[in-house]
Amino acid sequence: MSSNLSGIGMTSQRTRMRMIERLRELGIADEAVLNVMYEIPRHIFVEEALASRAYDDTALPIGFQQTISQPYVVARMIELLIKGRELGTTLEVGAGCGYQTAVLAMLERQVFALERIDALLGRARKNLAQLRLGYVRLKHADGNFGLPEAAPFDTIIVAAASSSVPQALLEQLAPGGRMLLPLGPSAVGGQTLCMLERNDVGVVETRYDAVRFVPLVAGVE
Repeated sequence: MSSNLSGIGMTSQRTRMRMIERLRELGIADEAVLNVMYEIPRHIFVEEALASRAYDDTALPIGFQQTISQPYVVARMIELLIKGRELGTTLEVGAGCGYQTAVLAMLERQVFALERIDALLGRARKNLAQLRLGYVRLKHADGNFGLPEAAPFDTIIVAAASSSVPQALLEQLAPGGRMLLPLGPSAVGGQTLCMLERNDVGVVETRYDAVRFVPLVAGVE
């Protein structure tokens, strides 16, 4: 692994291990998720000036009024989705710089990721290529509409808050599938992680933690 990927100083593997220890203290228990998050060099997904903060448990700006989610939120969402099952064919809405995409792709090889901001999508492609995760299918698209040509999905994870569940995404959820998204006001704050699980009789909704996400915006740019 190159020094850029392995990291030095505040981006070193020792610093990564401290991040994993914090995640464990916060209740993340899935060893597969923890191992993957230790392996992925989060510092390559942020601006060089912010690299020393890459393993802090905080969201960081990535430009275009978007953020890379804090490690705990990434771990928490994926742990909820993977509990007692495999992710299966996965759709990510809001790829951003590609960090969460990388975590998903190291847990499941059938990952489709959508990003509405073309410049961010280009950054995600570059970041994932450094990790040789080029098999992830990335698309410049409005995440509200999902990806009908690749549906149905066993797992859908949405990295932006919506005031209501996008109907197109719900329709693309496979039988037995799980969708997790921040639900609440489009203004940051007052949002809750919402799990939707499709079973034989319909869709079951479960609410979890309070979260703060950027809004799920319509259209592309």
